[in-house]
Amino acid sequence: MNILFCSGEAHPFSKSGGLADVSYALPKALSKKGHKIKIITPLYKKIAQQKENFTKIGQATIKMDTHEEVATFYETTYDHLTYVFVGHDTYYSKSKYYGHDDDPVRFTFFNFAILEYVKLTKDYPNIIHSNDWQTSLVPFFLDVFYRPLNADFGNIKTLLSIHNLEKQGAYSLEVEKLFNHKNFTYIHMNQVNFLKCGIMRANAINTVSENYKDEILTRFYGFSLEGPLKSRKIDLHGILNGFDDDLYNPKNNEHIYQGYDENTFSIGKKINRRALIKDLNLKESEQIPIVSFIHRFARQKGIDIMMEVLDEYLKIGAFYLIVVGSGDALYESYFMKLQKRYPEYVYYKEGFDVALEQKIYASSDLFLLPSLFEPCGLNHMIAMKYGALPIVRETGGLKDTVTPYNKFSGVGVGFTFKNYHKDDLREAIDQALDLYHNNQEDFDNMIQQAMHIRYSVSRMASQYEDLYEHILKS
Repeated sequence: MNILFCSGEAHPFSKSGGLADVSYALPKALSKKGHKIKIITPLYKKIAQQKENFTKIGQATIKMDTHEEVATFYETTYDHLTYVFVGHDTYYSKSKYYGHDDDPVRFTFFNFAILEYVKLTKDYPNIIHSNDWQTSLVPFFLDVFYRPLNADFGNIKTLLSIHNLEKQGAYSLEVEKLFNHKNFTYIHMNQVNFLKCGIMRANAINTVSENYKDEILTRFYGFSLEGPLKSRKIDLHGILNGFDDDLYNPKNNEHIYQGYDENTFSIGKKINRRALIKDLNLKESEQIPIVSFIHRFARQKGIDIMMEVLDEYLKIGAFYLIVVGSGDALYESYFMKLQKRYPEYVYYKEGFDVALEQKIYASSDLFLLPSLFEPCGLNHMIAMKYGALPIVRETGGLKDTVTPYNKFSGVGVGFTFKNYHKDDLREAIDQALDLYHNNQEDFDNMIQQAMHIRYSVSRMASQYEDLYEHILKS
């Protein structure tokens, strides 16, 4: 198959969250299975610094409302994958990828540019795979502007993957003039809604876990789009995310201090934690567990209830807290203040740092993700691969992937709670700390179980392969 994979971000060139990891790992796995695949993404400011090393493919003029803008296309290869970058003089010159007043213009342009790239290169894919709101207009534009005027677009099928339903690309009705075509498809609750447009127009839709597929059909998790989703229920699928085992593997990882596997983790993790604690200038102790939190900072991730309980643990030195991420300014400020308040026990790094993150995974005993909702979650899976046991709320993909500890059988790979409340989070943390200090045998057994699980990207790719074939036959 010939697949064009469209994403607002893609490892290793741009990342704000798990979408970037999937936008590399899935195409890589599909390529290994013999499919032709290209990843297309904006040429953000940081990437543009490398464009002299890329191949310039050409340009296209895109009309939006009454003005015209020029898209410049570049290609490069990384890890045997072809990346296509859409450049513009000003749209992608900002340091942050999303969250700007002109986002509707920037990403309307990007969606048009994706199809203009296909037209320019005459490389017509079997499948155009859109991801989240940033590329959800592609199926609509394909139907309205490209199929009617060019027969080569006629057989292209579309898939929309929903990684986070909360983020919808919803804007004022004025935005519709950018589309050059009035249509009810993109109107929702008296706004232009990019994601709703994709939901209604794509040939098929999928979520990134089975449980989340069911949750988004309910009012609480549907974020007002449960109606449109129910109308497409027959075309809605759930495929659990996986991650690249080559990229995240404690056995042979150049970034960590000492390699280890599920049989040698006891020594390996001790060596890693000692080195990391020293490097981060934390108070040195063999008895204090390391708890880590590596995520995009958003309310979704459960930071609100974390803020209600962390002080009571840190003021008595119950654990080290190591945090990496960025996002909501409120949460960035909170973690900065927490580090200043408890410099011996808290380390905070703003942004994302692959090398540091892997050192943290390899050193951590526990990994926090008490999400309000969670479409899938990749970081807790990676943490488990490195022998860090997750503390999670039973929602979305977390419920699919974390078997809670059973004190009678010793079976389990993490600590879970149901209600989104500080008391429930506290109870799960207490259970984890109690087991860490008082039942090392069960704790180590859980680590072995967690490290043994394979959230294979190859398995994920096979399921997408099946879905693509189903779409092409429909």
